[in-house]
Amino acid sequence: MAVTSLGVPVGDTALEAYLRERLEEVESGLAAAVSSSSPFVAEAARHLLEAGGKRFRPLLVLLAAQFGDPDAAGVLPAALVVELTHVATLYHDDVMDEAQLRRGAPSANDRFGNTVAILTGDFLFARASDIVADLGPEAVHVQARTFARLVQGQIWETAGPPADQDPLEHYLGVVADKTGSLIAASAHLGALTAGCDTRTQLTLTSFGERIGAAFQLSDDILDVVGDEASSGKTPGTDLREGVATLPVLLVRRAAGSGDERLLELLAGGLADDVRHGEALSLLRAHPAMDEARAYVLERAADARGLLIGLPEGSARDALGDLCDLAVTRSA
Repeated sequence: MAVTSLGVPVGDTALEAYLRERLEEVESGLAAAVSSSSPFVAEAARHLLEAGGKRFRPLLVLLAAQFGDPDAAGVLPAALVVELTHVATLYHDDVMDEAQLRRGAPSANDRFGNTVAILTGDFLFARASDIVADLGPEAVHVQARTFARLVQGQIWETAGPPADQDPLEHYLGVVADKTGSLIAASAHLGALTAGCDTRTQLTLTSFGERIGAAFQLSDDILDVVGDEASSGKTPGTDLREGVATLPVLLVRRAAGSGDERLLELLAGGLADDVRHGEALSLLRAHPAMDEARAYVLERAADARGLLIGLPEGSARDALGDLCDLAVTRSA
């Protein structure tokens, strides 16, 4: 698959060209990683990879590696590891969500059935584990601990908050585990395989954790205010499916007079188009949207603050641009 756009701003043309070339190598590596002697297994494993994706996690590996030796032998395999792990989770998520579409194409569970989709996710994670084993014990630890957090986050999301925990606090913990952990691991593995010192690795890992949360919370806002033509997502998908993301949780936490109708709609289900449209309109106009944007701004600012500890240059500038993008895409 040709890399037509990096999906994130990179102001330095030489760095952009380098990243584009390396991402082409990532695509070739992914195709090789999902090959199998069984045509059916190979078809199932290719299904979501061929549907496309931003390849944000491999890109972050490559950007983090700029602070060491970007051409070190382990950098490209690290990029494969994080993307294979990410795609493996998508197979599992679609089964749990009973999704019918993924990236505009039929989901794997819709096409192949739940059992094959789950096993294909396992197959991809096995491929990622095989690759990371060649990167040394520290990389294996990063991968294993990240996968544990991914699973933990999914369990917490499925179980919901316990009675004594604030639902918003619970949700932010889920976001940290389900999204932040793998983006943090992407930055960590990029720095590790490029030979960066421990301080740089820690800084980039912390950056990844925070920018990952910022982008997920930004996605929550886009689900409410986004335009399908520009975002590629149908507005209010989470609302319709009854998923309580950041804006809804903020409405519920600070509900006051005048919010009765919105709360009634949220509590009663939004499968009906008329109810869904009314709820979406009320939520878009609610002060909770500005509060949600403040959460994104805070996490992006935290991420940007960490960049001060990194050497100046085009790679640091690109990471700073990611912080801006997280904020402006949902403004």
